[in-house]
Amino acid sequence: QVQLVESGGGLVQAGGSLRLSCAASGRTFSDYAMAWFRQAPGKERDFVAAISRNGGSTYYADSVKGRFTISRDNAKNTVYLQMNSLKPEDTAVYYCAARSLPALVTTPHYYEYWGQGTQVTVSS
Repeated sequence: QVQLVESGGGLVQAGGSLRLSCAASGRTFSDYAMAWFRQAPGKERDFVAAISRNGGSTYYADSVKGRFTISRDNAKNTVYLQMNSLKPEDTAVYYCAARSLPALVTTPHYYEYWGQGTQVTVSS
């Protein structure tokens, strides 16, 4: 089992920045590819970004490319999502997820472990 706990969400004005963190415990963190997803009210859970086990590869949704950066610190068992130039349409609950297979995928179904989510609200 892997336990994931997100933090860092909050209320920010459009154009502002937030950094989300996701702390992992329970298994060897570096054995897992990690990803961030988000879900707005009444909508499906959407892929945001993913990072490989060693951090050498990343992949982003087109909607956040150039504004968001995913990173990880395997010594701290933590994955981050730096969000800049935030827009009202970025408002959602943000979830981190872990996947034991190495490929970076965008479908929630292929991630085995999930955090409880953290709310991000961007005001216009």
